Amino acid sequence: MKLSTKGRYGLRAMIDLALYSESEAIPISSVAARQGISESYLEQLFGRLRKSGLIASARGAQGGYRLARPASEISVGDILRALEGNLDAVECPGLREDAGCEGADLCVTKYVWQKINESIAHTVDEIMLDQLVDESKKAQEKSGCSAIKCEN
Repeated sequence: MKLSTKGRYGLRAMIDLALYSESEAIPISSVAARQGISESYLEQLFGRLRKSGLIASARGAQGGYRLARPASEISVGDILRALEGNLDAVECPGLREDAGCEGADLCVTKYVWQKINESIAHTVDEIMLDQLVDESKKAQEKSGCSAIKCEN
């Protein structure tokens, strides 16, 4: 499985929101500047994240974005599925009852694909956004860098 920039940038943006939006909504321009991501691309990503119920937006002078629920309740899997869709590494028709795969009953490789897909799902669903925030804070303290994407 290879993630696109949607997943990679979106995850960075979500960590940024979790770090900086505890007390107020954060303008998209602030996230874009800290992460080195264009505002227009972030708008697309935030639209998907908002539609999935992971972030909320506020209009007006104090407007911007914030997490729609606590970081401890948002998994990496939630974020990646909102941005990337299905996370299966292999689309095997033998794993779906309605797919009509003729060799499904005799195919043993489908179990390999099933285990890989389950492992990916388990891993991304087990990592919560608040854990990444903690790791980001530790990395910032260690490096002296204040951004999630730090280039020295």
